[in-house]
Amino acid sequence: MLKNILKMFNAETPDILEHSDARLAITALMIRVARSDNDFSEAEFLNIKKLASQRFELNIEETDKLIEEAKALEEQAPDTVRFTKSIKEAVAFEDRSALVEDLWAIVLTDDYRDANEDALIRTVVSLLGVSDKESALARQRVSLK
Repeated sequence: MLKNILKMFNAETPDILEHSDARLAITALMIRVARSDNDFSEAEFLNIKKLASQRFELNIEETDKLIEEAKALEEQAPDTVRFTKSIKEAVAFEDRSALVEDLWAIVLTDDYRDANEDALIRTVVSLLGVSDKESALARQRVSLK
């Protein structure tokens, strides 16, 4: 499955992701955001596990398998632009807005906003077709939790 999704990301015009591939790509994007500050902490890792489990309604074993595959995908995935555009094509707007909230939850896990995280999340939000205003509202919702 990993080879197929990587091949799709690298294609001239990528196909729309299947549901299972979209789950994998979304989780890999979460990991990419967490790693963007060069400090992929245990708290961020556990938060990603929780968010992926809830978002995709997975049990512990399914979540662990998804996370391991997503780590491998994130390491091998092409640039963030192609990667995120594939997610945009496969996921409805409402789910992309919810994903932005999840991404902010990951960034804010350690109560510190690194410049690299901010830059990446701004890029990702734009590529997902979510407005800056929606992103700010998502960040505020996460901050209030």
